[in-house]
Amino acid sequence: MLIAGFPAGAWGTNCYLVAPAAGEECVIIDPGHQAAQGVEEALRKHRLKPVAVVLTHGHIDHVASVVPVCGAHDVPAWIHPEDRFMMSDPEKALGRSIGMPLMGELTLGEPDDVKELTDGARLALAGLEFSVAHAPGHTKGSVTFQMPENTETPSVFFSGDLLFAGSIGRTDLPGGSHAEILDSLARVCLPLDDSTVVLSGHGPQTTIGQERATNPYLREVAAGLGSSDAPRRGM
Repeated sequence: MLIAGFPAGAWGTNCYLVAPAAGEECVIIDPGHQAAQGVEEALRKHRLKPVAVVLTHGHIDHVASVVPVCGAHDVPAWIHPEDRFMMSDPEKALGRSIGMPLMGELTLGEPDDVKELTDGARLALAGLEFSVAHAPGHTKGSVTFQMPENTETPSVFFSGDLLFAGSIGRTDLPGGSHAEILDSLARVCLPLDDSTVVLSGHGPQTTIGQERATNPYLREVAAGLGSSDAPRRGM
């Protein structure tokens, strides 16, 4: 399996291209602010053909390049219905203006083909399978994508802004909820095997085992506490 990832834009949001191998079809995860050029470079480098864009949530740092990327390759975008409005109205999602300089660089709106994600869905795309889990807390429509392990690779978990190396997503923006993100951590993350590789929306790669042992939020959720004051990440 090939996973090509890079941080993009003002918020350093991780965008991922996932394919069975170089030269094959791929899925693009979270093409955010200023990600379009990096997507095209990765497609050329690995000789990939995109078949879909899938989104962990609707914040502008994760969806700002959806329209140009989907338009350039005539592919659909998948998003949870509770976050769909954010593609067209990012300021409402943030509860404030994100500033004219950034706004001037964005192509707001939806791509021509939008498909909606549901909890428990299994997406068969580009010869790969992604299990969808609704994981609200950072936003109402946050989701994660998990790929099953095989004989060559462990399970891979695209956590969006639910879980980071050493932290979790912020919950102080519209649609955020401290109680909901703790529930999502317990319900979605804790059952995963320690060997599961975590590729998050910001920051470095980690594993569930590493986070179970060191992440203050995951440790407290596991202990039934869930009251850490450690810093949080995400836009």
